[in-house]
Amino acid sequence: MSPLLIEFLQHIENELSFIDKNTSELDFEEFVNNEILTKAIVRSFEIVGEACKKVPDEIRFKYPLFDWRGFAGLRDRMIHHYLGIDYALLWDAIKTEIPFNLLWIKLIIEREH
Repeated sequence: MSPLLIEFLQHIENELSFIDKNTSELDFEEFVNNEILTKAIVRSFEIVGEACKKVPDEIRFKYPLFDWRGFAGLRDRMIHHYLGIDYALLWDAIKTEIPFNLLWIKLIIEREH
């Protein structure tokens, strides 16, 4: 596996870990009322989405349970939603997508490294 691919996968893992670590003990109100944290989480989702776009199709097809397209699409919706971020949508992704996909990206890195 190329060093660049490993770097993209590690960026994904690092950002998903950051999101999980910094939101696992919060409820929605605490999250939306913390402006610094919400901006950091949005940035983390942007990085994950961009890194997912850089992962070759060969890896995406090999590991279809990781939500490559979902993260890339969420990133695009956030970037192009000029009137603000839909924090309910973001919170739903944090609580439903992050734990599962964090486990998967760790497994992918372990298998491919």
